[in-house]
Amino acid sequence: MSLRSILGGSNRVRKSTKKSVAKKSESTPSPSSSSLAALPRRKPGTQQRKRSKFDEDDDNDLFDDKLDDYGLVRALRADLNLRDTSQAVLYIRSHMFSPIPEQAPGMNSTRIAEVLNYRKRMPPIVTISHIQTLLLSPSAVEREIAELARSGFLRKVVVARRGDIGETVVLSTDFEQMIKDSTSLDEKTKSSLITFLKEHPGTQTIGRNALRESEIEQLIRAGFITSHLTGVTHHGSMSNTMNLYSRPEDKITLTSIDIVSKQPTGSLGAVGGDGALHRAGGSGGGSLSVSGRGADAVEMKLAVPGNGTFLKLLSSALEHLVSLLGKSRFREAPETVLRDRWDGGVAKEEARYAAKRSRGEFAGILPGQTRKWRQFYGLSFDWVLQEAVGSGLVEVFETRSVGRGVRAL
Repeated sequence: MSLRSILGGSNRVRKSTKKSVAKKSESTPSPSSSSLAALPRRKPGTQQRKRSKFDEDDDNDLFDDKLDDYGLVRALRADLNLRDTSQAVLYIRSHMFSPIPEQAPGMNSTRIAEVLNYRKRMPPIVTISHIQTLLLSPSAVEREIAELARSGFLRKVVVARRGDIGETVVLSTDFEQMIKDSTSLDEKTKSSLITFLKEHPGTQTIGRNALRESEIEQLIRAGFITSHLTGVTHHGSMSNTMNLYSRPEDKITLTSIDIVSKQPTGSLGAVGGDGALHRAGGSGGGSLSVSGRGADAVEMKLAVPGNGTFLKLLSSALEHLVSLLGKSRFREAPETVLRDRWDGGVAKEEARYAAKRSRGEFAGILPGQTRKWRQFYGLSFDWVLQEAVGSGLVEVFETRSVGRGVRAL
């Protein structure tokens, strides 16, 4: 069979003519403009994707995979001149709050005065866990704090059932100045307390015979002394915030394990003491009254006025920071993204309305409208992050691509 006969067959593909194309176009009608307008319009280069539960905010799905982890950050200090505990205490106190914006703060003069007065009433205390996050060796910080407390340079104040955030330190000079400036104490009570503190630099408790009854009552009302029953935790009065930072023995039982472990073997105190079943919620006989337990069961500890305000602000800020990490898929985010979330997205709005702000037209989100200023009075992001790391709620690690990452534990 020749090649000519093969190519000349009926199956040969022939080139279409103009007439056939015209007939074909006449047979198939073209879509009208009205039908085209009814079709859904889509921007070029965009694709629709299924909305998930993590798409509550615009920046939740910036990272569809976990961040690269190249090791934890050992110290979060930004100032390399920090070498000891005293410098860390001053640094933490000076960097607790962010400065009030000079232009367009979003707050009137009354609100600005409230913020400044709230900051002024904040006690000059620092948590020990915060100091440990700034310095390289936590054990060295503990030894240095113990040495400074014995020498009278600073004083350690512990609030029960608050975990790490309840262990704080205050400089002795600041504590004495608070005693002198108190309007609830008379001059004799002030001098008696200052003399007692100088004679007992490392103590955290005050005996009933150290001061007079009238002076103790004044100090309790002023907030310099707290009294409670030893070995008893009032579990019914503990809130959810307190349960988050309280130790295991305070969450599980009303009898302190620390107190029970120090009692002699075979004694009544080794099993919780008199009325332990009653304190645990049972039907056993017992009483929580001071008269039933004796005067020695009441323990008086040194306290700092305003410590409750400090702990309330700190605990609510830590919970909010962890909730911001919960918006991400893997409960982790770059530090820059988390900082922007804490600030309320003000940085994005400033870049978006830069031209209007240059003309004096203040558009977008103002700082005073964010939770950072409405609820936390301008609490600094770096300060809260360091507290969260010290409390064991988050950890900071290196990514080598997007800076440092923050992960909730």
